[in-house]
Amino acid sequence: MKKRGLLNGIKVALLAAATALLLSGCDSSSMIVLDPKGPVGHTELKLIILSVVLCAIVVIPVLGILVYIILRYRDKPGNKAPYQPDWDDSKTLEVIWWGIPIVIIAILGVFTVKGIHTLTKPPVQNAKPITIQVTSLDWKWLFEYPEQGIATVNHVEIPAGVPVQFELMADGPMNSFWVPQLGGQEYTMPGMAMRLWLQADEPGTYFGSGANFTGKGFAHMRFDVVAKPQADFNKWVEKVKKTSPAMTTDTYANLKKKGLSDVKYFSSYPKDHFKKVLNKNGGQYMKMNDKKKDDSQFHEMKDMEDMSDMSEMDMDHN
Repeated sequence: MKKRGLLNGIKVALLAAATALLLSGCDSSSMIVLDPKGPVGHTELKLIILSVVLCAIVVIPVLGILVYIILRYRDKPGNKAPYQPDWDDSKTLEVIWWGIPIVIIAILGVFTVKGIHTLTKPPVQNAKPITIQVTSLDWKWLFEYPEQGIATVNHVEIPAGVPVQFELMADGPMNSFWVPQLGGQEYTMPGMAMRLWLQADEPGTYFGSGANFTGKGFAHMRFDVVAKPQADFNKWVEKVKKTSPAMTTDTYANLKKKGLSDVKYFSSYPKDHFKKVLNKNGGQYMKMNDKKKDDSQFHEMKDMEDMSDMSEMDMDHN
């Protein structure tokens, strides 16, 4: 008995040491996912906390019962647990252990759908949004500002307090665009433009990264998102336009080659560059939107023609 007690003591000590070793890597300052700086990040953090609490309601009692059963009914000398080989069932217990998870999933589903639906719209309505078109390359990020006419590589600046719609695609391997403190990740794929709303509530520099493994250069696919007041953002745009070279078709062809890149700035880029690259790889999403737009314009013209015909009929009638 003394030998078994000693072994149990050693196991507990090793388990405690391993737990302390693992927890030593949990630096609170590096858990930026739990420190959101924008409305999208706050909404997603609430969903994370709700999911953890609801899952804990199931997981913690189950783990507690598991430990109790192992200790109570394990085969050991002097075991006084009654051996009852006659099996039976309880409808009440079955309703409880099936009903609780169903209720939890229903609650989680309602809040998740409601939260995700709000993330498909601008986070705030009292500020004019800006658009930034993002292209993931081998192994770098290209950011194009269609309203400002500039482009950057591995660096993006945004006005604080302003909703930003990122239009995302890949011209190379599929990747994932992620700025943890501003919101969740969104995939980038060739030939398909995905959309992601983000916003920074306060000026600062936020970590951005690719979240989809794409080879040995994947670890270097990082970029800074610098949020600054609108006036400072406008000055930065003017500075880039005055001091940086233009991005030509040849420049982009070199960027597209597999390899790492430093931060770069471009005062301009070829017209409709993002859309041309998207359509080169299929561009189904944009083509569908264009078709809808064309259909809408067709129906508007048809309505105008019908109204004109009706006016002529009225005049003839009079």
